Amino acid sequence: MKKNIQESVAGLFILIGLILISYMSIKLGHLDLFTNDSYLLYAKFQTVNGLRVGNPIEMHGIAIGEVTSFSLDQKNQMAVAGLKIDKKITIFADAIAGIKTAGLIGDRFVSIDPGGAEKLLTNGEYIIDTVSPVDLGELIGKFAFGSIKENK
Repeated sequence: MKKNIQESVAGLFILIGLILISYMSIKLGHLDLFTNDSYLLYAKFQTVNGLRVGNPIEMHGIAIGEVTSFSLDQKNQMAVAGLKIDKKITIFADAIAGIKTAGLIGDRFVSIDPGGAEKLLTNGEYIIDTVSPVDLGELIGKFAFGSIKENK
């Protein structure tokens, strides 16, 4: 009888430990299994060079979401980025999304100018106006080899 109680208590501690480990894994991994406090928008860019899944999305310098996915629109020959936005943030139909660099050689992030049209973007819609990132290596190469013309 005493052995059964000890085994039951040990099993209970193991179960509680597994639940706590699972909970911490979900929280530290930023997985949203039980909450849905965001919505998904898409943006088409000429290139998403340097942008990665998990990079932040900012509006007015404040983080409002993260990049969730990439795909190709082969019909229009563009890269499509999935953007997970906090549900409390409203983005209008005339918003502009641009890929920026944090610092001179820092990580990339998506910067959104929210716009001001009457229509709001909802889950699954596209941000139409986008600005692709500037490739510093290409610019330096053009400058070094004389492809950039000076305006006099």
